[in-house]
Amino acid sequence: MKQLNCLIIDDEPIAREGINDYCKEVPFLNVAALCKNVLQANHYLESNEIDLIFLDINMPILSGVDWLKDLKKSPPVIMTTAYKEYALQSFGYNVLDYLVKPISFKRFLQAVNKVNSYYTHTDEKNILFLKSKKQHKKIAIEDILFVEAMQNYIKVTTSKETIITHISLKSFKDQLPDNTFIQTHKSYIVSKYKVDKIVENKIIIGDYEIPISVRLRKTVLNNF
Repeated sequence: MKQLNCLIIDDEPIAREGINDYCKEVPFLNVAALCKNVLQANHYLESNEIDLIFLDINMPILSGVDWLKDLKKSPPVIMTTAYKEYALQSFGYNVLDYLVKPISFKRFLQAVNKVNSYYTHTDEKNILFLKSKKQHKKIAIEDILFVEAMQNYIKVTTSKETIITHISLKSFKDQLPDNTFIQTHKSYIVSKYKVDKIVENKIIIGDYEIPISVRLRKTVLNNF
């Protein structure tokens, strides 16, 4: 069972501790941090990976819903609020459930089980097996940085390793989610979420430089 690292965001100390206490009762939840506002949450997310956010709506500085609007890549969110009227609006983002205070443990457990099912389903869908050196290697799609065509082969560079396999770039691209990967050149596909910056006609991912062709430049820039 996947351990889900959680972030609790609520300006009320009692509410934060209440969610924290509930999380302690669920084996697959691990509370990574408690934040009293979204600025603290932003700072934490800059250097930490989170699987689930418990988010209050009515908070000082910036509301939970307004914060979600500007969050580029959000993990699943469970709203925890005293206000019923924001439910429809919030589900336009990556919100998997909406809990109205006071929150019973039974209702809390239903919500986190939904998130657990989401990850179980996602993990199953986002795995590929690539044949390389007489074996089939399992890779997670989310680990892929970029893919490079090499005649009748492709080189798949992930955050963990590089794999060379006998398949065309087009065939491999067809197995990838369109909303995550983009072709930058006739020989390259990159994960949009792994891009650090774009400099002139190059995409930078860590120490790697991936070219952007003149033909695809406009399409690439429109996706960022």
